[in-house]
Amino acid sequence: MSRLFAFLAFCSTASAFAPSITGHTRSSELSMANPTKSVFLTPETAKACIECAGGTPLYAYSLEKLEESANACLAFPNAYGLTVRYAMKACPNSSILKYFSSKGIHIDASSGYEVRRAMAAGIPAEHISLSTQELPADFADLVDMGIKLNACSVSQLERFGQHYAGTGAKIGVRVNPGVGSGGFSKSTTSFSKTNVGGPSSSFGIWHELVTDGTVPAIVEKYGLSVERIHTHIGSGSDPEIWQQVATKSLSFCKLFPDVTALNLGGGYKVGRVEGEKTTDLQLIGQPVVEAFRQFAQEEGRELKLEIEPGTFLVAMAGALVSTIQDKVITTGDDGHTFLKLDAGMTDVLRPSLYGAVHPITLFPASGKTGDVGDETESVVVVGHCCESGDLMTPKPGEPEDLAERALRKATIGDICVMDGSGAYCSGMSTKNYNSFPEAPEVLVGKNGETFLIRKRQSLEQIYANEITVEV
Repeated sequence: MSRLFAFLAFCSTASAFAPSITGHTRSSELSMANPTKSVFLTPETAKACIECAGGTPLYAYSLEKLEESANACLAFPNAYGLTVRYAMKACPNSSILKYFSSKGIHIDASSGYEVRRAMAAGIPAEHISLSTQELPADFADLVDMGIKLNACSVSQLERFGQHYAGTGAKIGVRVNPGVGSGGFSKSTTSFSKTNVGGPSSSFGIWHELVTDGTVPAIVEKYGLSVERIHTHIGSGSDPEIWQQVATKSLSFCKLFPDVTALNLGGGYKVGRVEGEKTTDLQLIGQPVVEAFRQFAQEEGRELKLEIEPGTFLVAMAGALVSTIQDKVITTGDDGHTFLKLDAGMTDVLRPSLYGAVHPITLFPASGKTGDVGDETESVVVVGHCCESGDLMTPKPGEPEDLAERALRKATIGDICVMDGSGAYCSGMSTKNYNSFPEAPEVLVGKNGETFLIRKRQSLEQIYANEITVEV
């Protein structure tokens, strides 16, 4: 593993800025009937990943794409300084954490377990921010180590205050600003699985409890120092909503004279397929620069900006590589040709959960570009679970409805690459359902060299913690 980390460090320091790829570029690459390359894999490199992992399924990650997205985030417009925090829940593999850390990117953790995992990967405690729905029992131990905690509810703030009463301890406050922006919902206030702001969301302290004096009173009661305000609106990254929330978030900063940083959370949308737009970070960030400057003129404080991308950093840098293990045909008006993978919701849950659409590219089993061919057919791609919802090609936004996809005509044994699987796939799946083992992970270097960064789980590891009792 030391060879890999030395390789990552070299790649981090040896490259210049590379702009992020737009959704249009990706779409044009994938619009070909039988492409000979996915977002970053060719038949040859896909085959090399399979050999590295000892078979399929596996997750492959592109170091080149990770670098492009990291550079784009580090260039985010700011007035008085920027901290980029990687939302590690998107893909928590230690090699990826280490690489981003080598680029100067810090960590956004969503649980005490993620904090410990990041520290085990060598991330300094002072580079980790914790915003969590469940305050860990050992939160004080973590804070004393140097991690930055954001109170995400009134009770969390009370618990922190009770422990650190009279010490002047520093704390961040996460505020629900009253609106959100979900990737699968146009509403800013109603429920959406990807909207974490507004009255339908439990994330953060409701903004009225900040402005009516409730939160300031708790802070004063325990003698705390609020050094960060944190808001988060969801994954839609609507520029207008994001900029409105930025302005509103600055108004919360005015209530606490010790605030030195404003964390504007919210995932930046990535266009995985044709018709989906990728957030322009320069466009969305520039008006916020002016808002920070105006705040400095009015309040005499120059606040540092924090952002916490997850999807933007890793989504298009990852792909699920699997094998077509069966082909089934039904007939009649509602008949379909089904391609069955040796992967599924155990590896990529987003289609089943959100109706998310991923680019799919089929390569020949030989792993040779010359064998791609010209024939296509309309198919439905499904997973290997004994579950009707294990669907890889849903109707967009409709996880309960399937859709056909025109793909290269494939046979059993061919390779299936599902791009856009770097974020919320390996880290968010129904792994071990039907007792399928967790898939391995492979990092692809700029020259095509492959590194195994997670071994395939064994069957015995799945049930290792079970205890048999006589009843």
